[in-house]
Amino acid sequence: MHDLEMQQYLFDLQGYLVIENGLSPEELAELNRLVDSQNLPPPGPSPRFGSAPEGSGFLAWGAPFCDLLDHPRIMPILRFRLGDCFRLDRVYGMYMREGMPRGGLHADYGTMSPTAGAQPGAYFPFRDNQVYNGFVVVAWSLTDSGPDYGGFCCIPGSHKSHFRVPSKIADAPEKAPCVITPHAPAGSVILFTESLTHGTVAWQGKHERRSLLYKYAVSHLVWT
Repeated sequence: MHDLEMQQYLFDLQGYLVIENGLSPEELAELNRLVDSQNLPPPGPSPRFGSAPEGSGFLAWGAPFCDLLDHPRIMPILRFRLGDCFRLDRVYGMYMREGMPRGGLHADYGTMSPTAGAQPGAYFPFRDNQVYNGFVVVAWSLTDSGPDYGGFCCIPGSHKSHFRVPSKIADAPEKAPCVITPHAPAGSVILFTESLTHGTVAWQGKHERRSLLYKYAVSHLVWT
């Protein structure tokens, strides 16, 4: 209970949470083996793989990918973020090789949303000791990422901001102290609200970046 209480506090405070050792060594090895078996082309202009616009995407690659849908390390957190009624909205993977450039800072809703006007559930308010949050991303790290390599980055606390990110930060996030790249060793899982301003840092690692993204929405919302 204490760990869940701490996770809830930190997620609400930061807008994201990193759980190290979310995957066992055996789970991690098997997922990487199954990705290897797909013989994917080298990462190109788009860092995505295994997306599911019209089918099951990488979920068809083997049961271990399906097992992550309701993995016991994430379900308690999803429940206090989204309530008891939520659904999988979409999945895709991200991979990068050394030298691939960063992505832009963004959020799917909130002050950084590309659209105007709030939809029901598309916000991060806090009322009566309960968070009302409509969209959470679960990103499983299959290889090491963090300040020394690149990968996921964000502005902690930006999910509660009432102002857009200034262009000075958006145009050069690598120079902005408020933009951080959290440590996420292989086997970690990063959970974050889509109202958090986030992005991707240029990849400097000698190894390939690999991350599996599962995006969950409250049951009455459809994002894609």
